[in-house]
This record gives sequence, C-alpha cells and structure tokens, in this order.
Amino acid sequence: MSSSAIATQLKSCPIFIDGKARLSRGEVLIQHNPATGEPVAEIPLCTSDEVSAAIASAQAAFPAWSATPVLNRCRVLFHLHTLMEKHADDLMLLIVEENGKTREEARGSFQRGLECVEFASGVSSLMMGETVEHVGTDVDGWSTRHALGVCVGITPFNFPLMVPLWMFPVAIACGNTFVLKPSERVPRSSVRLLELIYEAGLPAGVMNLVHGTKQVVDQLLTDPRVKAVSFVGSSPVAKYIYTTAAANGKRVQALGGAKNHSVVMPDADMKHSANTIMSSSFGCAGERCVATSVVVAVGDAADPLLSALKKAADEMKVGDGSEHGTVMGPIINSEAKKRILNYIDVGQQEGAKLARDGRNDTCCDSEGYFVGPTIFDNVKPSMRIAREEIFGPVLSLVRAKDLGEAIDIVNGSEYGNASSIFTKSGSTAREFSAKVQTGMVGINVGVPAPVAIFPFAGWKGSFFGDLHALGKDGVKFYTETRVVTCRW
Repeated sequence: MSSSAIATQLKSCPIFIDGKARLSRGEVLIQHNPATGEPVAEIPLCTSDEVSAAIASAQAAFPAWSATPVLNRCRVLFHLHTLMEKHADDLMLLIVEENGKTREEARGSFQRGLECVEFASGVSSLMMGETVEHVGTDVDGWSTRHALGVCVGITPFNFPLMVPLWMFPVAIACGNTFVLKPSERVPRSSVRLLELIYEAGLPAGVMNLVHGTKQVVDQLLTDPRVKAVSFVGSSPVAKYIYTTAAANGKRVQALGGAKNHSVVMPDADMKHSANTIMSSSFGCAGERCVATSVVVAVGDAADPLLSALKKAADEMKVGDGSEHGTVMGPIINSEAKKRILNYIDVGQQEGAKLARDGRNDTCCDSEGYFVGPTIFDNVKPSMRIAREEIFGPVLSLVRAKDLGEAIDIVNGSEYGNASSIFTKSGSTAREFSAKVQTGMVGINVGVPAPVAIFPFAGWKGSFFGDLHALGKDGVKFYTETRVVTCRW
C-alpha cells in the first residue's frame, strides 16, 4: 500500500468534505483496469481524522438542510438528473474502465441509476404523514415524517454508479445528510457523482465522500454521530455490518449475497429461456446479486436447455468491455479470478459434469482478468457450487423431476434474494410465485430486479434489517415518525 513509482501517470481520486474536493493524506492503493491489468489510478485510504471530519461536516449541514423545504431538496436532484444525462457518455466510459462492464451493461446500469434519481426527485409525496380527526372527544391525531441526521452508505464494486444512487438521493431528499464510502476497487464513479451533485446546487456538507477499507468502515459503524447505515455486499460482511452498526444504536439495511435459481419448465419457450438465462448468468461476468447461478431444469427441459446454453456460450464474445460487440467483460481483479477458478476445480472434485469449461477460452490468455462462461451439469443441491455464492460466470444445472421438487431446491438455499420461472402456464407461475421463498420473483424474466418505485427485497441470508432499499421502504428507512395528539 505504498505510492506507485508511476504515480505521476495515474489518475487521482479525491475525497469530499464540506463540499470541497481534496486529496487524502492516507496511504494509497493502485486501481487496475480489469480488462488490461494496467494501473489507472491511485485510491487513497482515508485517515481517521479525515473520516471524522466528513462526519462532522455532514452533522453541521444537517440542521439547515433538514429545514429546507422538501420541494427545494428535490429540485437539486432534478438538476443532478439533468447533469447525469448531459455527461452520460463519460459516466458510462468510467464504469467500463473501473469495473470492466461492457458498453451495453454500463448503459443499463446508468439508466437504472437514473431511475433512482427520478424516484427520489418525487419523494415529497411520500413524506406526507397521516391525519385522523376526532380520535377522541375534541381530540385530533396526526403523524409527520422527519429526517434522521447523518446517514452512511457503503457500496460494492459491481455497480459503481448505480448502487450509490440506491442510497444517497433518497436519503438527502428526505432531509438527511450523507457520508458515502464506495468500494476501494471502483471509487471514481462516486467521485464524479459528488462533483455533479454539487454542480447541481447542493449546499456544502450535505454530501461527503471518503475512501478506505475495513478500518474506515468500522469508524463509520461506531461513530455516535451516524444515525443510519446502508450497505450492499457479500452476506458475511452484511451480517457484520448489521450486527456492528445495530449494536452501536444505528438503523441498518444490509443487502447481502445470493444464490439465485431459475426454474425452466418443459413447456417453456426454450430459445427465449436459454437466451434470457445466458444474459442473467453471464451478464456483468456473473458479478451481480441478481444473477442466475443455478438453473433448475424440470423433466424433459434439461437436455434441450443444456444444449441451447452451451451453444449460446460458445457464441459469446468475451473481451474488453470498451470494444464494440463484446458481450461479457472481465472479472474485477486477479484475486476474484483465482477464487472463481478454484470453484471450478471444486465442482469437478464434487462430481459435477463440466459441460463447458470457460478456462479454455482464448480470453483467459490475455493480461486482463478473464474467465469464460462455464457450465456444470448434473449438479446436486448439496454441492458447494450449488450452495455458495461464486460471484462469477459459473452456472450450475440441477435436474428436477417436477415443479414441487424444483421449488424445494430453491427454498433449500440459505439465500433468498431472487428467483425466476420460465413457463407458458399461468397456474404454474402462480404456484411458484406463491411458494418460493425469495423476496424478488421473475416470471419469464431472468433478472427480476424491480424498478426504483419498489423495494429491492431480498429475504433470508440475503438481507439483514427491517426496511429494504428504494421504494416506500427506502423513505421509511431514512425517516422517523412523530405522532401528535391534540386537544383544543
């Protein structure tokens, strides 16, 4: 963690405190382009004093910002929306460089992030309380919503622009101030968002930005000035975030990992199902919490589905996401690649049939961090590759005799983030959506991530907390209710 010998050639990554960008005094990490392995930027690890200053800045800005009319707060987000559209191409290119996404994936995540800003811009209608006259003799009652104070967002590497936008637009629209700690692997997209929201007219101190790893996170989780923490990442870390922050008296929403299943019935449109599952499983190189990582083929669906999946995988162009025509980009870094390759070895050792070995693809010979699309057949639900989150382009095919067994396989997972079914039968889809134990369900949809007006609603080991991100849950999370009982 020392400065690079080529530091003068690397891009800087500032922090934001009190509305101003500044360079951190902390040690630095080197950020690499996942597609080429080349160093591109120096990422600082903030000092304890800098983190404390960011929290103090947010705390000082809170009284005036929370007293600002909600419509005026939302207008800043309208301006942010306009600026994001103006700089869309640059923002998407930054996502490609930082994370390795393809151009189309970057465009999709940008658009979903923009939807979150649109939702937050209309939060004023959701800030309304409730009134009941005559709750008693000459007594009226009403409720009002109020901001919490300083809120913290800790975001992952896989969606450097979109996930921060799940958090801070709603939080600040509700009248809170914010400290954002993006993943140290992809923080420059968050830096650009801070630049744009201050250009949009946000008062100094309302948004602050720090960088770092566990030491910085722990300081944010334990500082008494912080009132709420939002997190997205792996389940073990989500559980740690939840228990630590809650033990320190904070409101917490911690979105964890997943092992999402797609069930394919014999009556499904096999071409559509295969293409959709391919996009869900191998889009973003499998590095997303709504990716299909297990496909459950029911009865006669298994063989034609496997054939279609293998054919589609063979035709995928895997490479640098900045190149036109690329369908799947690289893994985030060398450590993640090693972990994924180890899981492929584990799958073979457990006795699963390696139907397509992505390690043999030519992309793996490059300097970037690539693993080709990999498919296992005859996977048993008890195998590690069927139970554990791999977070990479590895798909396991499990065979089930009927819908009941398929639902049992899905429900046997410790995770409960998302699941999908592919069928032409309305009754089958209805039974699946009623019985499956996941917070998000797709019917002939491979990635059932809801639009921003609905909450991102993981269950079981995929979520720690009470109120989910986005939708009405998000507004409730970032506010508390005051109830007034009045007699005149």
